[in-house]
Amino acid sequence: MRALLLLIALATPASASPAAYVLQPAQSSVGFETDFGSDLITGQMPILRADLLLDFKSLGSSQVSVVLDSAHAEASFPFAAQAMRGPKVLDSADFPQISFQSTSVVAKGDGAEIKGQVTLRGVTRPMVMQAMIWRQKGTQAGDLSHLTIRLTGAINRSEFGAVGWSDMVGDQVRLDILARIARVE
Repeated sequence: MRALLLLIALATPASASPAAYVLQPAQSSVGFETDFGSDLITGQMPILRADLLLDFKSLGSSQVSVVLDSAHAEASFPFAAQAMRGPKVLDSADFPQISFQSTSVVAKGDGAEIKGQVTLRGVTRPMVMQAMIWRQKGTQAGDLSHLTIRLTGAINRSEFGAVGWSDMVGDQVRLDILARIARVE
């Protein structure tokens, strides 16, 4: 909450109304991990699009929409990447994108909780993400033009029909997203 409260306190009247932000894709990443026996499979997935409307005076008016490129997902070793993109898990040939649309944003703890709907393999299910937000390094106090958001959460892949290799690979996929965004002027 300290990071979020600091941003709210530093918000100037000009930044008090809802503001649209765009993703800085070269500086952003979607990381994930899942269990593989006693080891982990880790990887990243490119972000195709992110639309954010942030309202620091009325956090509940904020909105987040993100589209990921599952067809270009990478994993910590080539076999895992190929299997993950294949028909038994992500089925990227038929479903090349994963999307998330927020339904609510509320202050919680040291940050915010973002509830929404994630669509993977054509199946839509609820998802909850925890968010922290900061001014980007090098920006002046009160300058909310460039922000960094860290989102964490998890899904169970079986809920989306992504059940391949369940005897070797864990069901829960943990997400760690670092998004750098810039306010639309």
